[in-house]
Amino acid sequence: MLRIITANLNGIRSAAKKGFFEWVNTQSPDILCIQELKAQEADLDNALMSPNGYHGFFQYANKKGYSGVGLYSKKAPDSIKIGFDDGEFDAEGRYVEARFGKLIVISVYFPSGSSAPERQEAKFRFLDLFMPHIKQLKSEGLEIILCGDINIAHKEIDLKNWKGNLKNSGFTPEEREWMTHLFTEAGFMDVYRHLHPNTEDECYTWWSQRGQAYAKNVGWRIDYQIATPGIAKKAQRVEIYKAERFSDHAPLIIDYEGV
Repeated sequence: MLRIITANLNGIRSAAKKGFFEWVNTQSPDILCIQELKAQEADLDNALMSPNGYHGFFQYANKKGYSGVGLYSKKAPDSIKIGFDDGEFDAEGRYVEARFGKLIVISVYFPSGSSAPERQEAKFRFLDLFMPHIKQLKSEGLEIILCGDINIAHKEIDLKNWKGNLKNSGFTPEEREWMTHLFTEAGFMDVYRHLHPNTEDECYTWWSQRGQAYAKNVGWRIDYQIATPGIAKKAQRVEIYKAERFSDHAPLIIDYEGV
Protein backbone atom coordinates (compact mmCIF):
# COMPACT_ATOMS: atom_id res chain seq x y z
CA MET A 1 0.00 0.00 0.00
CA LEU A 2 1.05 3.57 -0.74
CA ARG A 3 -0.34 6.25 1.59
CA ILE A 4 -0.08 9.85 0.42
CA ILE A 5 -1.14 12.90 2.41
CA THR A 6 -1.38 16.42 1.03
CA ALA A 7 -1.96 19.46 3.23
CA ASN A 8 -1.80 23.22 2.90
CA LEU A 9 -0.30 24.24 6.25
CA ASN A 10 -0.76 28.03 6.05
CA GLY A 11 2.67 28.27 7.67
CA ILE A 12 4.77 25.21 8.48
CA ARG A 13 5.95 26.57 11.81
CA SER A 14 2.41 27.44 12.87
CA ALA A 15 1.13 23.97 11.92
CA ALA A 16 4.04 22.30 13.72
CA LYS A 17 3.14 24.15 16.92
CA LYS A 18 -0.39 22.80 16.57
CA GLY A 19 0.89 19.20 16.49
CA PHE A 20 0.83 18.57 12.75
CA PHE A 21 3.98 16.43 12.63
CA GLU A 22 2.96 14.40 15.68
CA TRP A 23 -0.27 13.65 13.83
CA VAL A 24 1.67 12.75 10.66
CA ASN A 25 3.64 10.24 12.73
CA THR A 26 0.38 8.49 13.69
CA GLN A 27 -0.63 8.30 10.01
CA SER A 28 2.75 7.08 8.75
CA PRO A 29 2.37 8.21 5.14
CA ASP A 30 4.85 7.01 2.55
CA ILE A 31 4.77 10.50 1.01
CA LEU A 32 3.65 13.80 2.50
CA CYS A 33 3.11 16.86 0.29
CA ILE A 34 2.77 20.25 1.93
CA GLN A 35 2.02 23.71 0.60
CA GLU A 36 2.27 27.28 1.88
CA LEU A 37 5.41 26.91 3.97
CA LYS A 38 5.62 30.65 4.67
CA ALA A 39 9.25 30.03 5.58
CA GLN A 40 12.78 30.11 4.21
CA GLU A 41 15.42 27.40 4.52
CA ALA A 42 17.04 29.22 7.47
CA ASP A 43 13.71 29.05 9.33
CA LEU A 44 13.54 25.24 9.29
CA ASP A 45 15.35 23.19 11.90
CA ASN A 46 16.05 19.47 11.56
CA ALA A 47 12.68 18.61 13.10
CA LEU A 48 10.98 20.37 10.16
CA MET A 49 13.49 19.44 7.44
CA SER A 50 13.36 15.70 8.17
CA PRO A 51 10.63 14.95 10.73
CA ASN A 52 10.55 11.37 12.00
CA GLY A 53 13.44 10.49 9.69
CA TYR A 54 11.67 11.45 6.45
CA HIS A 55 13.60 12.77 3.47
CA GLY A 56 12.50 16.38 2.90
CA PHE A 57 12.67 18.51 -0.26
CA PHE A 58 11.52 22.10 -0.59
CA GLN A 59 11.09 25.06 -2.88
CA TYR A 60 11.01 28.38 -1.06
CA ALA A 61 9.55 31.65 -2.31
CA ASN A 62 11.95 34.54 -2.81
CA LYS A 63 9.54 36.69 -0.81
CA LYS A 64 9.74 36.00 2.93
CA GLY A 65 6.68 34.62 4.69
CA TYR A 66 5.03 33.64 1.40
CA SER A 67 4.07 30.46 -0.45
CA GLY A 68 6.63 27.61 -0.63
CA VAL A 69 6.09 23.86 -1.00
CA GLY A 70 7.62 20.68 0.32
CA LEU A 71 7.61 16.93 -0.20
CA TYR A 72 8.64 14.34 2.38
CA SER A 73 9.17 10.66 1.67
CA LYS A 74 10.04 7.62 3.78
CA LYS A 75 12.04 6.17 0.90
CA ALA A 76 14.69 8.28 -0.84
CA PRO A 77 13.46 9.21 -4.32
CA ASP A 78 15.42 8.28 -7.42
CA SER A 79 15.46 11.94 -8.41
CA ILE A 80 14.09 15.32 -7.37
CA LYS A 81 13.15 18.32 -9.50
CA ILE A 82 12.66 21.67 -7.80
CA GLY A 83 10.54 24.07 -9.86
CA PHE A 84 9.03 23.83 -13.32
CA ASP A 85 9.15 27.17 -15.15
CA ASP A 86 12.56 28.73 -14.35
CA GLY A 87 10.83 32.05 -13.92
CA GLU A 88 7.89 33.81 -12.33
CA PHE A 89 6.41 30.85 -10.49
CA ASP A 90 9.63 29.20 -9.38
CA ALA A 91 10.37 32.53 -7.69
CA GLU A 92 7.13 32.02 -5.76
CA GLY A 93 8.03 28.49 -4.57
CA ARG A 94 5.26 26.36 -6.06
CA TYR A 95 6.63 22.99 -7.28
CA VAL A 96 8.57 19.95 -6.05
CA GLU A 97 8.65 16.73 -8.11
CA ALA A 98 9.96 13.36 -6.90
CA ARG A 99 10.45 10.20 -8.95
CA PHE A 100 10.22 6.73 -7.48
CA GLY A 101 10.78 4.15 -10.19
CA LYS A 102 7.88 4.55 -12.62
CA LEU A 103 5.93 6.89 -10.32
CA ILE A 104 6.14 10.69 -10.18
CA VAL A 105 4.69 12.50 -7.16
CA ILE A 106 4.36 16.28 -7.26
CA SER A 107 3.64 18.78 -4.50
CA VAL A 108 2.20 21.92 -6.09
CA TYR A 109 0.64 25.15 -4.89
CA PHE A 110 -1.42 26.95 -7.53
CA PRO A 111 -1.69 30.72 -7.13
CA SER A 112 -4.75 32.28 -5.56
CA GLY A 113 -6.31 35.09 -7.52
CA SER A 114 -8.61 36.40 -4.82
CA SER A 115 -6.46 39.23 -3.44
CA ALA A 116 -6.31 41.42 -6.56
CA PRO A 117 -7.01 41.37 -10.31
CA GLU A 118 -3.24 41.24 -10.91
CA ARG A 119 -3.05 37.98 -8.97
CA GLN A 120 -5.89 36.50 -11.00
CA GLU A 121 -3.95 37.35 -14.15
CA ALA A 122 -0.91 35.63 -12.62
CA LYS A 123 -3.07 32.60 -11.90
CA PHE A 124 -4.16 32.43 -15.54
CA ARG A 125 -0.50 32.66 -16.60
CA PHE A 126 0.29 29.78 -14.26
CA LEU A 127 -2.51 27.65 -15.71
CA ASP A 128 -1.30 28.40 -19.25
CA LEU A 129 2.20 27.20 -18.34
CA PHE A 130 1.20 24.25 -16.20
CA MET A 131 -1.07 22.41 -18.62
CA PRO A 132 1.62 21.77 -21.28
CA HIS A 133 4.08 20.91 -18.51
CA ILE A 134 1.86 18.22 -16.98
CA LYS A 135 0.91 16.87 -20.42
CA GLN A 136 4.58 16.58 -21.30
CA LEU A 137 5.27 14.64 -18.10
CA LYS A 138 2.37 12.30 -18.85
CA SER A 139 3.74 11.68 -22.34
CA GLU A 140 6.74 9.97 -20.74
CA GLY A 141 4.45 7.06 -19.91
CA LEU A 142 4.99 7.12 -16.14
CA GLU A 143 2.31 7.17 -13.47
CA ILE A 144 1.78 10.61 -11.89
CA ILE A 145 0.12 11.74 -8.67
CA LEU A 146 -0.25 15.52 -8.51
CA CYS A 147 -0.92 16.66 -4.94
CA GLY A 148 -1.70 20.08 -3.68
CA ASP A 149 -3.75 23.18 -3.21
CA ILE A 150 -5.09 23.80 -6.70
CA ASN A 151 -7.17 26.82 -5.59
CA ILE A 152 -10.01 25.82 -7.93
CA ALA A 153 -13.31 24.19 -7.06
CA HIS A 154 -14.24 22.22 -10.15
CA LYS A 155 -18.03 21.78 -9.95
CA GLU A 156 -21.02 23.12 -8.03
CA ILE A 157 -20.83 20.09 -5.74
CA ASP A 158 -17.34 21.20 -4.66
CA LEU A 159 -18.29 24.32 -2.71
CA LYS A 160 -21.16 25.31 -0.47
CA ASN A 161 -22.06 28.73 -1.87
CA TRP A 162 -21.54 28.09 -5.58
CA LYS A 163 -24.21 30.54 -6.76
CA GLY A 164 -22.50 33.40 -4.94
CA ASN A 165 -19.07 32.53 -6.33
CA LEU A 166 -19.69 32.18 -10.07
CA LYS A 167 -17.60 35.28 -10.81
CA ASN A 168 -15.05 34.84 -8.03
CA SER A 169 -11.50 33.53 -8.25
CA GLY A 170 -11.40 29.79 -7.76
CA PHE A 171 -14.75 29.21 -9.46
CA THR A 172 -14.62 31.27 -12.65
CA PRO A 173 -15.74 29.57 -15.87
CA GLU A 174 -12.17 29.73 -17.23
CA GLU A 175 -10.66 27.99 -14.19
CA ARG A 176 -13.36 25.33 -14.11
CA GLU A 177 -12.89 24.69 -17.83
CA TRP A 178 -9.15 24.26 -17.22
CA MET A 179 -9.96 21.54 -14.67
CA THR A 180 -12.44 19.89 -17.04
CA HIS A 181 -9.73 19.78 -19.71
CA LEU A 182 -7.31 18.21 -17.20
CA PHE A 183 -9.85 15.47 -16.42
CA THR A 184 -10.86 14.82 -20.05
CA GLU A 185 -8.49 15.57 -22.92
CA ALA A 186 -5.38 15.61 -20.71
CA GLY A 187 -6.29 12.20 -19.33
CA PHE A 188 -6.01 12.71 -15.56
CA MET A 189 -8.41 11.61 -12.82
CA ASP A 190 -9.70 13.39 -9.73
CA VAL A 191 -9.00 10.63 -7.20
CA TYR A 192 -11.37 11.88 -4.52
CA ARG A 193 -14.24 12.04 -7.02
CA HIS A 194 -13.30 8.60 -8.38
CA LEU A 195 -14.01 7.17 -4.93
CA HIS A 196 -16.81 9.55 -3.90
CA PRO A 197 -18.57 10.78 -7.04
CA ASN A 198 -21.56 12.36 -5.27
CA THR A 199 -20.32 13.54 -1.86
CA GLU A 200 -21.15 17.17 -1.07
CA ASP A 201 -20.80 18.68 2.43
CA GLU A 202 -18.09 16.26 3.58
CA CYS A 203 -15.83 16.94 0.59
CA TYR A 204 -14.58 20.40 1.57
CA THR A 205 -10.91 20.95 2.35
CA TRP A 206 -10.77 24.73 2.96
CA TRP A 207 -12.85 27.21 4.91
CA SER A 208 -12.50 30.98 4.94
CA GLN A 209 -11.28 32.39 8.23
CA ARG A 210 -13.91 35.11 7.98
CA GLY A 211 -17.19 34.81 9.82
CA GLN A 212 -18.31 31.35 10.91
CA ALA A 213 -17.34 29.52 7.71
CA TYR A 214 -15.83 26.49 9.47
CA ALA A 215 -18.52 26.24 12.14
CA LYS A 216 -21.20 26.41 9.45
CA ASN A 217 -19.22 24.21 7.04
CA VAL A 218 -19.27 26.83 4.29
CA GLY A 219 -16.29 25.28 2.54
CA TRP A 220 -14.55 24.62 -0.75
CA ARG A 221 -12.84 21.52 -2.12
CA ILE A 222 -9.61 22.98 -3.51
CA ASP A 223 -7.03 20.43 -2.30
CA TYR A 224 -6.58 17.45 -4.59
CA GLN A 225 -4.74 14.31 -5.49
CA ILE A 226 -4.94 14.15 -9.29
CA ALA A 227 -3.50 11.07 -10.97
CA THR A 228 -3.00 9.16 -14.16
CA PRO A 229 -5.66 6.45 -14.55
CA GLY A 230 -3.41 3.46 -13.87
CA ILE A 231 -2.63 4.51 -10.32
CA ALA A 232 -5.84 6.48 -9.70
CA LYS A 233 -7.82 3.26 -10.04
CA LYS A 234 -5.71 1.69 -7.28
CA ALA A 235 -7.01 4.19 -4.75
CA GLN A 236 -9.05 2.33 -2.13
CA ARG A 237 -9.60 4.79 0.70
CA VAL A 238 -9.82 8.55 1.05
CA GLU A 239 -10.18 10.69 4.15
CA ILE A 240 -10.37 14.43 4.74
CA TYR A 241 -9.04 14.73 8.29
CA LYS A 242 -10.99 17.21 10.41
CA ALA A 243 -10.66 15.87 13.96
CA GLU A 244 -7.91 18.42 14.57
CA ARG A 245 -7.23 21.75 12.87
CA PHE A 246 -3.68 22.53 11.83
CA SER A 247 -4.54 25.33 9.37
CA ASP A 248 -7.48 26.70 7.39
CA HIS A 249 -7.19 23.61 5.17
CA ALA A 250 -7.79 19.96 6.10
CA PRO A 251 -5.29 17.22 5.15
CA LEU A 252 -6.34 14.88 2.34
CA ILE A 253 -5.27 11.24 2.85
CA ILE A 254 -5.47 8.61 0.11
CA ASP A 255 -4.38 4.96 0.22
CA TYR A 256 -3.37 3.27 -3.04
CA GLU A 257 -3.33 -0.54 -2.94
CA GLY A 258 -0.89 -2.73 -4.83
CA VAL A 259 1.63 0.06 -5.43
